[in-house]
Amino acid sequence: MRAAVSLCATMTALRVAFDTGPLHGPLTGIGRAVDAMQAALAERADVQVQPYLVSARARPGAGTRRLPLPAAVAQRCWAAVDHPRADRWLGDAEMIHGTNYVVPPSRLPRLVSVYDCWFVRNPSDANPSVRRAGRVLQRAIAGGAVVHASSEATALAVRELFPGAAVHTVLLGPLPLPPAPDRSPLPELVGRPFVLAIGTLERRKNLPRLVQAFGAIASAHPELQLVLAGSDGDDHVAVREAVDALGPGVSHRVLFTGRVDEGVRSWLLHHAAVLAYPSLDEGFGFPLLDAMQAGAPVVASTAGSIPEVAGAAALLCDPHDVDALAANLALAVESQSVRADLIAAGSARWPQFSWERCATELAGLYRRVADGTAHD
Repeated sequence: MRAAVSLCATMTALRVAFDTGPLHGPLTGIGRAVDAMQAALAERADVQVQPYLVSARARPGAGTRRLPLPAAVAQRCWAAVDHPRADRWLGDAEMIHGTNYVVPPSRLPRLVSVYDCWFVRNPSDANPSVRRAGRVLQRAIAGGAVVHASSEATALAVRELFPGAAVHTVLLGPLPLPPAPDRSPLPELVGRPFVLAIGTLERRKNLPRLVQAFGAIASAHPELQLVLAGSDGDDHVAVREAVDALGPGVSHRVLFTGRVDEGVRSWLLHHAAVLAYPSLDEGFGFPLLDAMQAGAPVVASTAGSIPEVAGAAALLCDPHDVDALAANLALAVESQSVRADLIAAGSARWPQFSWERCATELAGLYRRVADGTAHD
């Protein structure tokens, strides 16, 4: 270990232009991941992070270089041609890391982070800006950009969808979970057990089937509620239709919270009877690690990266099998021994993911991208 630390300390720092665009505006899961990634890299002596963002209007903080281009205009250009190049704005950077699906054209070596490929497989579910980013990604990969995948499942999807891509998996870490407030921020949940789902009401989250599974166990658990914590997305109509189909005797037990802040989110995770995560695809799955940190049992699907991240700390089933999902929910709610096993497994599982390890592996990948061996 001392030899490794000494080598890191004596190695010339690699200057990496690092896209901090996801840190501007409301933080999404990707934004929080980029923030944690940047903080962990900043602790290393072998990498010098040089932040940049693409925006004609943003006012970047000290030390952040701005590519003075409207992001939408830049991406329209980059989806079709390799201009304008970013080089003129990036100073003495030796390589570029596009942290959110997009990396600008450049003569420098390039790395681009890809978290999932749902929008590539399902373009009709993506808004125009996301589809545009997908075209930029495709062109960047064709032009030699190396892909950082957030999980092996994502790496497999990238290789399938972009044959010949140079793909390297570097797992992410757990996001910090603040202490839960002492009092419930949602009075209707005081003293009531609930199944929790966290995430935007989008088709990828598979929430109509979760609503159906909840309906299947509702009569056996008359106090149980279902909490859908997330803002409206492309599936919000179908989700509400599924709730209405439960009938007046059960539908009132489904609570839509809208987008919640970190304090409310923490309280929900710490008090949930179970976290339900039945997604049709995931590229990593931060709520899995959130629930493990909070001591909540997890019921999830076998889609995407979920088995890879959850390990033995979740009850898993096919995302299309409503009966199996209902059975797993019932088991996680009813069986004290199953609950205890899942909580213990989660407590042991989530510390296996760390941002320090992520930064170490990224630093090694940066070297390979910069010296041209990442394609080997």
